[in-house]
Amino acid sequence: MTDLPLLGIAIPTRLLPVYRDFLLSENRDLELQDFCDADLLNGDWRAVAEEAKARLAGYGGRLGIHGPFWGLNIANPDIEMGDLVRRKHLQGLEVCEHLGATQMVVHSPYSTWDFNNLDNEPGRARYARVTETCHRIMSPVVRRAEEIGVTLVIENIEDKDPDIRRILADSFGSSAVAVSVDTGHAHYAHGSTGAPPVDYFIRRAGDRLQHVHLQDADGHADRHWAIGEGNILWHSVFAALSELPSNPRLILELRDKDSIHGSVDWLVKAGLAR
Repeated sequence: MTDLPLLGIAIPTRLLPVYRDFLLSENRDLELQDFCDADLLNGDWRAVAEEAKARLAGYGGRLGIHGPFWGLNIANPDIEMGDLVRRKHLQGLEVCEHLGATQMVVHSPYSTWDFNNLDNEPGRARYARVTETCHRIMSPVVRRAEEIGVTLVIENIEDKDPDIRRILADSFGSSAVAVSVDTGHAHYAHGSTGAPPVDYFIRRAGDRLQHVHLQDADGHADRHWAIGEGNILWHSVFAALSELPSNPRLILELRDKDSIHGSVDWLVKAGLAR
């Protein structure tokens, strides 16, 4: 059925020749994974970006990147560290502009610890400080994203509260900030910390959801298994997705790239996607 949601993939540039025909067959969404690597961003990232552009000649799908995140908390309270976090995310946007990418994944600042402690001060002072610090660091990034037509999508990492990233995204008052749900991260939080199940994360994101990382898991760790290898209830996930008007990018983010076609086949046979 052509009205089924279209699957995209997350791969590094070196694998573009392998998946080029698959991507171009329906101009599937693509997320390039190279540019979260600190060594690359500190080195000749333009050479990799030029290689990607050459290999994507003729591609007309929605292109995004995974932004930098290793050691970078977008609500880091240290002023000097915050300046570094801002600079690295602006560098990610420089990559987006060079590539013509329209979306960049950034990581949530919220931890499991936060769920139990953000309200542990009078007047929700700690909660407000996290938001204010995030604005101090990221507001220039958001303004730059607006200028170049990129949407920053905030991905759940340890988040136990499915609403908190949507509230943070809304606090910027910008269409350049939206929400991402990683199914494996949500399932880890459900299985290990008592968070709601994955479909609840989808529904609570609502029309602010513009990006989904699809990976299977067991509720214990961040497995990035092929679809069908874990125990995520995929029918409930895609039922929740079908209720949304936002047409999020559905990106298979798998550890074993050789399992991409098998995962697509699993979801196709289940009648959930194409």
